[in-house]
Amino acid sequence: MDRRSFLTAAGAAASLSVAGCAGLGGGGDGSSTDESTPAGTTTGDADGSEETLVVGTYSAFIDSPSTSPGAWVKQRFEEEFDARLVWQTPSNELNHYIERRNAGVDIEADMYLGLNTDHLVRVDETLDDGLFADVGDVAGRDDIKPGLQFDPDGRAIPYDTGYISLVFDGTATTAPETFEGLLAEEHAGDLITQNPASSATGRAFLLHTIKQFGPDGYLDYWSDLQDNDVRVLGSWSDAYSAWSGGEAPMVVSYSTDQVFADQNDADLSEHQIRFLNDQGYANPEGMAVFDGADTPTLAREFMGFLLRPDIQGEIAVRNVQFPATESAELPADYAELAQEPPEPVTFGYDELRGSVSGWISDWERQFASN
Repeated sequence: MDRRSFLTAAGAAASLSVAGCAGLGGGGDGSSTDESTPAGTTTGDADGSEETLVVGTYSAFIDSPSTSPGAWVKQRFEEEFDARLVWQTPSNELNHYIERRNAGVDIEADMYLGLNTDHLVRVDETLDDGLFADVGDVAGRDDIKPGLQFDPDGRAIPYDTGYISLVFDGTATTAPETFEGLLAEEHAGDLITQNPASSATGRAFLLHTIKQFGPDGYLDYWSDLQDNDVRVLGSWSDAYSAWSGGEAPMVVSYSTDQVFADQNDADLSEHQIRFLNDQGYANPEGMAVFDGADTPTLAREFMGFLLRPDIQGEIAVRNVQFPATESAELPADYAELAQEPPEPVTFGYDELRGSVSGWISDWERQFASN
């Protein structure tokens, strides 16, 4: 009995969750459901007649305030392939798999979707034997835009990318143009961001402040932000929902926000974008196959499926990000709504290795003590 059949026989149950859009009260396709599993469980085939691909990812890809692409991707993939796709969304995201590998426990997924550079650094700093296999032969890989590749060891390939920015309600405030402007008294209590220890968006914003103020200066800046009543929530979904509910006029999010707002016929004046210091922190998201996966060939077929021009365009719209490939098929007005910063900035793998964990730990200690 293989591990998937064993888990099925053990009664692991799938759960159903509707692709959500809590932020603006509607706008998801609402026409289908995602089959997903909580952490540590998965499901298998009743008769073994088709392969099952289990994909770990972050919860917002399945059920977020925007129009999550998870249900649509699952439906299209299963229609075209003689296979079943099961999403798995552990609450601690990639750390779930790092902890299982570190403990010598079987990893019950075939691949992970939603990796970024600091994730890979964490994997390599934590595990002696690694977590992911070489990416191998994946259709469409050559279409990925130059400059998006972030794994020097060839395990992960990007499927989309985004830029961190401020999103603000232009009817309530005008966001400052600089980092220092966030410290002004007129913006006291105006900003919601995310915990960099638990949120990729919050971590990207923290890294942007380190880019701006340096490793020796970013904690002083955050101390000033705390003095100006910045609010830090656990996840992007938590922060965006709080902002959507009017709890503060500014939130750290993505420069594609107006794509989502336009889909929901929202007032775009309430969804304004600000690139602090004319910069946006680039945050490409990638995917990789777990070393020892049950279905590595199917996993690579899925990766190629996600890089197809029609799928790339749809994921970009539904995940409210930029596509990873040059060949993506996007709506005509996408470029008007999805804003790119005058100056993209980011840290590379080699810059983060040996540093990012300490930066986050130092931030946690200071934030908790203030």
